[in-house]
Amino acid sequence: MNSTQSTEPRTPRTPSPDRSALKNDFKLEVDVIPVSDVDRAKRFYGSMGWRLDADFAFSEDFRVVQMTPPGSPSSIIFGKGVTSAAPGSVQGLFLVVSDVEAARNELAGYGVDMSEVFHFAKGLHVGSTDHRLPGRDPQGRSYSSWASFEDPDGNGWLLQEITTRLPGRGLSGDVATLAALLREAEMRHGEYEPKAPKHHWSDFYSAYMVARQRGKTSDEAFKDAVLHVEGSRK
Repeated sequence: MNSTQSTEPRTPRTPSPDRSALKNDFKLEVDVIPVSDVDRAKRFYGSMGWRLDADFAFSEDFRVVQMTPPGSPSSIIFGKGVTSAAPGSVQGLFLVVSDVEAARNELAGYGVDMSEVFHFAKGLHVGSTDHRLPGRDPQGRSYSSWASFEDPDGNGWLLQEITTRLPGRGLSGDVATLAALLREAEMRHGEYEPKAPKHHWSDFYSAYMVARQRGKTSDEAFKDAVLHVEGSRK
């Protein structure tokens, strides 16, 4: 045996599941935010136009508030007795926007103490202002221009501009992206329709669009849509 070879037992690597074969969604829908004053936090997030989904006080020691940013599939929860984390200890909460300057100016108009737009010199640093350089990303890259703010307790939020998503990252829910996705579904349906069994176009479109929003490629989504149409006729 080579004397330099480790004799420690190796843990078998668990293979990653085939993304195209996954049948269930695992949606991250709630982040817990530790706050010291529930009503103050509620006013702060409400001032930005966040939807109030729930405010339940089960006892003097337990209250839950859920709020959702505009256009977001994910919500935040804060309250009393919800978490033992220290108020203000959560950093690096991301809000994805299509235009960071417009979003930054909108929140500033609501009275939120916003940073200026910046980009990072060396990677991503969510817990401090180190390595921030002023202005947008010089190369105009998606994922690379930012702005930040804190809630009254100091929980830190980042606005991240995403204009084009990387392959497999799913799709945004904005109007422009949805319109482009509809046109894409229409084109792929046009390829399938001449040889397809009788069906309603909505069966193909819905399966195709859900697959694309889950991060599948156009060809993978096409296969899913065909299977859905033909499977629903059995």
